[in-house]
Amino acid sequence: MIVLTLRAMSDVPVEADSITPDRLAGRTRAEIEQLPVLEGNRPARLADFFTVAGEADDGVRVEGDCSRVKHIGRGMREGRIEIEGDAGMHLGAEMRGGTIVVRGSVGDWAGAEMRGGRLHVTGDAGHLLGAAYRGSVRGMRGGTIVVEGTAGNEVGCAMRRGLIAVGGGVGDFAGVMMLAGTLFVFGPFGLRTGAGMKRGAIVAHGEAVEPPKLLPTFRFDCEYAAPWVPLYLRALRESGLRIPDLAPDGLYRRFSGDFTELGKGEILVWTSA
Repeated sequence: MIVLTLRAMSDVPVEADSITPDRLAGRTRAEIEQLPVLEGNRPARLADFFTVAGEADDGVRVEGDCSRVKHIGRGMREGRIEIEGDAGMHLGAEMRGGTIVVRGSVGDWAGAEMRGGRLHVTGDAGHLLGAAYRGSVRGMRGGTIVVEGTAGNEVGCAMRRGLIAVGGGVGDFAGVMMLAGTLFVFGPFGLRTGAGMKRGAIVAHGEAVEPPKLLPTFRFDCEYAAPWVPLYLRALRESGLRIPDLAPDGLYRRFSGDFTELGKGEILVWTSA
């Protein structure tokens, strides 16, 4: 495994999309040290900011506070990245495979337009988790994102496929313009949840908090047991996400919307029956 240890950082963010197992595999340490990064708009080398140790294989460990290092794992297709500390914006953006584990928090646009693989964050996430970039019509198109803490605004914006699970609360416009996919939230919601969603499912599991305040363009349908949800909950527990034990006979209040669009999305709000 290659170990990259942050040793120097300026006040200017660094863009380091060269930090992926795909880019590092088969290279010597000297070659890895020469890989290009950007410090603002100035070309630089990976060795200007990181010390490099270990041997290249399908694993990379990044150590240090990388909250101003952007694009780690961007577009990766295979392998594993472990980050011991915080990570900056665009972590795992457009990734297609592999696994990224962050033992810390991440900035905005984590998993943006992700197409496959797995992203697990033990801390908090910024805005636009798994979202579409501005001007794009599709956000996350596959894979799984798990955030144990909270997330910001527009989680899953224009999401097309895949699964996002947030152990804490989320900001405004969660699931905005969703096309499909599944979003689980185990804490409080901000405003305008599901605004403009066409399809997909948002599951609200905040047992100790108020349910989301839905727009008037959503319609209550029924209460039912939602037999598919426990399968997801079991998988999330197995992934390490701490989920409260819920009453086995609990029901879900189902709302359809957004009827300003197709109205085929659903929001499920857990109730203790």
